[in-house]
Amino acid sequence: MRSITSTSRKNTLRAAALVASAAMVVVGVQSGAANASADRATGGQQLTLSADQRVAAIKGAQTDAAATAAKIGLGGKEKLVVRDVIKDADGTVHTRYERTFDGLPVLGGDLVVHEAKSGKRSVDKATEADIAVPTTTPSLAPAAAKKSALSAAAEEKTAKTDTQAPRKVIWAGSGKPVLAYETVVTGVQKDGTPSKLHVITDAATGKKLFQREGVHTGTGTSTYSGKVDLTTTKSGSTFQLTDGVRGGHKTYDLNQGTSGTGTLYTDADDIWGGGRQTAGVDAHYGAATTWDFYKNVLGRSGIKNDGKGAYSRVHYGNGYVNAFWDDECFCMTYGDGENNANPLTALDVAAHEMSHGVTSATANLNYSGESGGLNEATSDIFGTATEFYANNSSDTGDYLIGEEININGDGTPLRYMDKPSKDGASKDYWSSGLGNTDVHYSSGPANHFFYLLSEGSGAKTINGVSYNSPTYNNSKITGIGRDKATKIWYKALTTYFTSTTNYKAARAGTLKATADLYGATSTEYKTVAATWTAINVK
Repeated sequence: MRSITSTSRKNTLRAAALVASAAMVVVGVQSGAANASADRATGGQQLTLSADQRVAAIKGAQTDAAATAAKIGLGGKEKLVVRDVIKDADGTVHTRYERTFDGLPVLGGDLVVHEAKSGKRSVDKATEADIAVPTTTPSLAPAAAKKSALSAAAEEKTAKTDTQAPRKVIWAGSGKPVLAYETVVTGVQKDGTPSKLHVITDAATGKKLFQREGVHTGTGTSTYSGKVDLTTTKSGSTFQLTDGVRGGHKTYDLNQGTSGTGTLYTDADDIWGGGRQTAGVDAHYGAATTWDFYKNVLGRSGIKNDGKGAYSRVHYGNGYVNAFWDDECFCMTYGDGENNANPLTALDVAAHEMSHGVTSATANLNYSGESGGLNEATSDIFGTATEFYANNSSDTGDYLIGEEININGDGTPLRYMDKPSKDGASKDYWSSGLGNTDVHYSSGPANHFFYLLSEGSGAKTINGVSYNSPTYNNSKITGIGRDKATKIWYKALTTYFTSTTNYKAARAGTLKATADLYGATSTEYKTVAATWTAINVK
């Protein structure tokens, strides 16, 4: 579960200015500083598959999974489980797999097999370690793993805790693979966000190996976007906020509750807005616009690329200053802000939260360390891209994150992409200790990378907003435009990133993606390499 803001900083600074870190950053789709001309896309452009074609491709890949495992040198006890298949215009097929060992899931063992039309094959793995453990019989009882997980939740100050039964897994996310338990502790985080804390415990020693949070935090008249068109469904004599054009997405009013789906919004005359409806209008519009962005710009049909819609819940809790995505309910949830005065339903927030779902369905970047920062940055990037794509005069595209919701109480945005450190906590550049930083702040260098790649370094004004982006090495970067930068990041996320991708691997993945799309000798490729160097990723 990913929230839009950082709990720790919000609690520390709320008394002064309600300052919260943003789990929600923005990226644009229109051409940027370089005013990119028509894409010189090569055969690396992804093909759009229908839902039936995608199902058939996954089924076919699963049929061949045993042979593929042997071809790439996996051990006899290892098996591959297909998660997704992507096909490029040049005939290259990218198949994303999870891995099992002796029937147990291997966490951090995911991989992507790339096979060219010629039969040439390459593999990107979350770990290069051999998956092998001496036994799959734990010496530690499940009760000990549960105790360790509850202790981890207590350190996070999670309230109202409950646990699922620990399950045996192979932990391969870091170091030598070991037999472990995964325990999920449910509860409530300090700021009121639901918690689903995944804790990995060594099945021999009881040592905690890893933990991650599973809840991702971030015509009608709307609060932030003015008058907008809504796709609704008539049922009897009333209209519902059900979008039959976009996978059946529904929008519900939780009425300050914190569980269930709430009440589906209905209206007698299909003219929405005012009172409790307004937040619903914003959420419904945000979901539709994000769907259209992914489909029309990136060729993706819904969060899972299967044509199925999620759902939105608004008016969550009382004075809840956050928004979050939850994989289990496959839904976005929005609070009403301090004193229930500013619902967190702005467009870039909606797109940010839905994009957490896209990351989960593709690379599934671990929500911890450097990969967690890249997870947050991905939502920031596509949230911004969606805002530019919408081209809404009431909420113009910019590189400011959450600027409409005034969560700081002083009119400042949550985060800044041109110079992330302007928020007081985010990092501008990569450093060796970045992985120890809260993921809402370790996203800063990736957000900075995206801004520089899109717009370039130095001072400039875009849509009335002034920016001045520095570089680590004082180099000058000339941007290639937001459209190309967006497509490069999406290609890398869906094709080359894995659950453990860090900043160094992100550099490699985006360079591969750029070579696929524009060629390895292109200006775009050289600029991507120079931009990573400009944020100290070499």
